Amino acid sequence: MIKRFGSLFAGHIDLGDMGQDATPANDRRYSNEELAGGFAKAEAMALAMDKLGYDSFWMAEHHFQHEGYEVIPNLPLFYVHLAHMTEKLRFGCGFNVTPMWHPLRLAEDYATADILTKGRVIFGVARGYHTREVEVLGGVLQDADANRELFEEQVEIILKAFHEESWSHKGKHYTLPERMPYRGYEVEELTLVPRPLRQPVETWQPIVSANPRGLDFMAKHQIKGIVGGGSALMAEKPIIAFKEAYERAGHDVVLGQNLCLGLNFHIAETREKAIKEATPFFEEHLKMFAPLNMVPMSPAALAKLQTRGGWAEEKIPTLERAVESGSWYCGPPEGFIAYLEELQERFPGLEDVNVQSSMGTPGAVIIEQLTAFSEGVMSKFETE
Repeated sequence: MIKRFGSLFAGHIDLGDMGQDATPANDRRYSNEELAGGFAKAEAMALAMDKLGYDSFWMAEHHFQHEGYEVIPNLPLFYVHLAHMTEKLRFGCGFNVTPMWHPLRLAEDYATADILTKGRVIFGVARGYHTREVEVLGGVLQDADANRELFEEQVEIILKAFHEESWSHKGKHYTLPERMPYRGYEVEELTLVPRPLRQPVETWQPIVSANPRGLDFMAKHQIKGIVGGGSALMAEKPIIAFKEAYERAGHDVVLGQNLCLGLNFHIAETREKAIKEATPFFEEHLKMFAPLNMVPMSPAALAKLQTRGGWAEEKIPTLERAVESGSWYCGPPEGFIAYLEELQERFPGLEDVNVQSSMGTPGAVIIEQLTAFSEGVMSKFETE
């Protein structure tokens, strides 16, 4: 049964022009002042969500995006600030991309945020999907196997540092600590100072490909999964595969347990009105994510995305089609209630749902939508 509702915000600024007839993604460039405005936009959302009764506000860690799409580079630091502005809202790291970090610096930053916010920051890790970010900051992404190998070793180090008072690690990429003299003795173990006070640390990771190796790694460490943002959401395959991985690791779970589903939505009086209002935002979403292989599309269609207009001739996906496939919800609140009730029936272990407006949606519209969802949909569910 759904118990908690949150929202994901990837961190885009108000772009100005939006949609297929607007500025192509790679041509977008904003001033430093405009890019810094992403923080004020997130602050306004956090204050609204806190008053509206949401459980959690998830944001994404990203770097170097002068295009204005994802402009929040440090989640734990920002979340300490937001926690001091709000009363109950929790803040999810969706996600810290570990190949861009030294694992112990990430562990320390999270532990500091856990202590300073009294447990209101949720830990989350991911492998990354922007080469410009991961490769520039010292990680590896273009070699998928090397990326996964590095990620898994880093997460093992982080979780060991969180949960063990003293520890050591020897792997392919890290030997921690290297033996060395220190104040009259040989260093052989480390202690994270301080460790998070909330133990064990609840950890989340996105489920994208539902690769068995990745799911088995999550189950081994009892990492929870977030599924969302596409038609795979409505297919049971990744959700069943996650359950099976947990069972292989010896954990009894109900279908949907330890998962959060992310739902793209836009509420209006009618489905037609909602689709019309949200279409420019959906098209901005395609401009951003399709070239990153996150929306299946032909080479010709991808090329057309880099120009203004004329998308229909290349059969580029439309919001109407996304609504028909079930990967988006557009329409009145009562339809969204039925949509969520159906998910509850299909996935009885499901307790967490994130609702999100599309990339490009102006801040004022996002808050309007969060308000409409809280008052017209969320209020109909018994939440914690």
